[in-house]
Amino acid sequence: MKNRMSDLLRLGVKDVEITAIKNKYRGFFAMNEYHLRHKLFNGKMSGVFTREIFERGDAVVLLPYDPVNDSVVLQEQFRPGALRENESPWLLECVAGMFGKDESPIEVGVREALEEANLVILPSDVEPIMQYFSSPGGTNERIHLYVGKVDSTDAGGVYGLPEEDEDILVQVVTRVEALELLAQGKISNAATIIGLQWLAMNFTHLQDKWQK
Repeated sequence: MKNRMSDLLRLGVKDVEITAIKNKYRGFFAMNEYHLRHKLFNGKMSGVFTREIFERGDAVVLLPYDPVNDSVVLQEQFRPGALRENESPWLLECVAGMFGKDESPIEVGVREALEEANLVILPSDVEPIMQYFSSPGGTNERIHLYVGKVDSTDAGGVYGLPEEDEDILVQVVTRVEALELLAQGKISNAATIIGLQWLAMNFTHLQDKWQK
């Protein structure tokens, strides 16, 4: 029987030609207009077309998990992109942040955990979950998703950097409670959803490893 997996993802970066990139906006982030064409599945080349890309860059998301108390640390904060009629723009999320100069993904996660939630996490207590594109039809942002071992016994409070207008409420919930919030639709942040779904499948592995 033919291996159908060999038919997947046959095209790559070599099959794309970028003819021009025009900057449309540049602030903290940038918006660029790409003029490009690419190889089609029928073997021909497409015509040149344009796409506007929000050049956001990569970000790191870290799910703080306490294997002893079987709990997670979530944070609630205002997100202007979630402003919708009759919906709250305050979201329940994991720790998250952008890269600083010459930082590794784990270094970003460890730094943001301290800044946003007053959590001290050792780099050796951080495990990768996955990497994924948040919305590749319109932005180049790639999410580096991790889980980090924490002691949630005394976690909680309001944190964040005033110079970045952060006002973050940190709360501890059990893993079961977090999954109930997820099932009820009260967690709508994609990275947090993916992280909690991964945790639901892998928490016993973390408990076995991190309680030794």
